[in-house]
Amino acid sequence: MVSIEPLRGDERATIVVAENPRMQKLNRVRSGGTPRVLDLFAGCGGLSLGFQSAGFEIAGAVELDPIAEKSHALNFYKRSDALSNAHAEARDITRIEPNELVLELGIGSHVATSVDVIIGGPPCQAFARVGRAKLREVADHPEAFRQDARGNLYLRYLAYVRALQPLALLMENVPDVLNYGGHNIPHEMCEVLSEMGYVCKYTLLNAAYYGVPQMRERMMLIAYTKELDAEVKFPSPTHWVELPRGYEGSRQVALKSLGGGLFDRNLFTVGFYVPFPEASRELPHAVTAQEALGDLPRITQHLEGKMKRGTRRFDQRVPYPENAIISPYAKLMRSWPGFENHEGVADHVIRSLPRDYAIFRRMNPGDQYPEAYEHAMDLLREQLEQLAQQGMTILPDTPEYDRLKQEIVPPYDSSKFPNKWRKMEPDKPARTLMAHLGKDGYSHIHYDSSQARTISVREAARLQSFPDGFEFCGTMNPAFRQIGNAVPPLLSQAIAKKMISCIRGN
Repeated sequence: MVSIEPLRGDERATIVVAENPRMQKLNRVRSGGTPRVLDLFAGCGGLSLGFQSAGFEIAGAVELDPIAEKSHALNFYKRSDALSNAHAEARDITRIEPNELVLELGIGSHVATSVDVIIGGPPCQAFARVGRAKLREVADHPEAFRQDARGNLYLRYLAYVRALQPLALLMENVPDVLNYGGHNIPHEMCEVLSEMGYVCKYTLLNAAYYGVPQMRERMMLIAYTKELDAEVKFPSPTHWVELPRGYEGSRQVALKSLGGGLFDRNLFTVGFYVPFPEASRELPHAVTAQEALGDLPRITQHLEGKMKRGTRRFDQRVPYPENAIISPYAKLMRSWPGFENHEGVADHVIRSLPRDYAIFRRMNPGDQYPEAYEHAMDLLREQLEQLAQQGMTILPDTPEYDRLKQEIVPPYDSSKFPNKWRKMEPDKPARTLMAHLGKDGYSHIHYDSSQARTISVREAARLQSFPDGFEFCGTMNPAFRQIGNAVPPLLSQAIAKKMISCIRGN
């Protein structure tokens, strides 16, 4: 709509042009308004927490897992029960339209002006069967996914971007999305987003470089609407650690999809990928596992026969030790603004694994399953010798031998499962936490041999940089899954600080 108002004298006519939604939002934010975020595929809220701590408002979230969505609502909408209940409802992004979501959550009067930023990591299943052509189709026809049985979650992400017209967006995923089924998903998403009016870049970031006590590699894609007139830049590392060979190898494999070798500078000219920020050895050393966990209460009741099998609930708070050494990282986890906790933790619970406590005690930091298997075989031989001294000789290949071995030695082939177990090293960040921690936890055996156990729910949260005041709904296994699926809040915070600076025009 254009209106012309004639002015008196020799003053020129002023033309008033109605602002587009992005300009309305940009003017609001740069006039002092808080940028509003919608978190898609939100999980329990790792991305949300980082953005909130950087100065964003978490306007809403979409999450299919009902327990994870309850955790998100519990932590981000504490100011009223009605608000928390409204946001605690699990929602299927393939079934709810953006305008319906805006109405249900009461986050705006018009869909295109309701939120300023979209964040989230849509799963990439079935993307290889969709591809570039389908992405472009949905960019022009946001309902196209309904006519395609392969309806992909990336398409829904794009449909929400088209409807909500955010000023900026962040997309997160595993490095393998650079070569998923023959597709470089971030590149193809950038192509479509560029046609929708966004300037896009993506790279690989490791959480350990940003104060997280975990070597977790992730692809991050940032896009800004052209109205921002901003250049996409990623945060500079604040910490340094020498990544193990496996992490460097994974980077090289992921980057092969860009064309050329890892050090072929031509691959940087494609316009979307930018080299990952390098960490300097002059930076502070990455936060270690011991710095992250050393102040938490010891757990030894499993060694005393006091732990029962069954569901682990979070109904008993364990106070912090009075004489614990509190590292700067642990202090941050206890005093995160809005999530302060100086009393103790209620989710410091572990799995019952009685067969393996003796093995855990003997493992050295850094030991994996082949070493664990050898320790178990040593325990078996010692038990056989002890029985022989008591006059009970048990020979191999007998039912008695097989029964005793089953009680002491794990059943997995040590040549086929080298990474199934790992004992953490106290002086290094932990390896990547996985969602399947809820099923076994052997990938993160506590470095303290006197405790001889796998990590607890709260320890997993600490390794992900969730503050101690952040609560997880459900019981032990769902909580482990929520934590393993999350983006580390400190990594999210580093990116969010960079983004809010661009959005505000600083």
